[in-house]
Amino acid sequence: MDLEKKITIIEGPPPTFELIPGGWVTGVAEGPNLTNVAVTRLRTANGPALVERCHKAWRHKEDIQLEYRSPDGLNKEVPIIAARSTESDDGQMLFLWVRVPDEEVEVQFDFGMDDEDDDDFDDDSEYDDFIDPNDLGPGGWQI
Repeated sequence: MDLEKKITIIEGPPPTFELIPGGWVTGVAEGPNLTNVAVTRLRTANGPALVERCHKAWRHKEDIQLEYRSPDGLNKEVPIIAARSTESDDGQMLFLWVRVPDEEVEVQFDFGMDDEDDDDFDDDSEYDDFIDPNDLGPGGWQI
């Protein structure tokens, strides 16, 4: 594949893909098959040039791929459908929206709890006023 038709992550950990539900993404990702669209954020030294590479491919009605190494060490590619470069305190950031195959989707649940919140459940002292250790509970069962 022509080097101009892909963006390759050459160092660092594998990208993290966050699924994007519906909205404008549905219109951009139209096609004969339903696809999952995800965004990934990457630090880069040449964000505007990489976005221009995407625009150049799309102007010529060509696909452009994100090439990366998966956690198991395999080279993988996913098609890029949108790109944006921004400046941050850490340098240039490249946002890439990609089509992710179903087998690549891994669902993780976040209940909005930090690790600090878990400590609240380990400390039973705040419940000592409410629990009588001698109470046998309903039906005589000890709790």
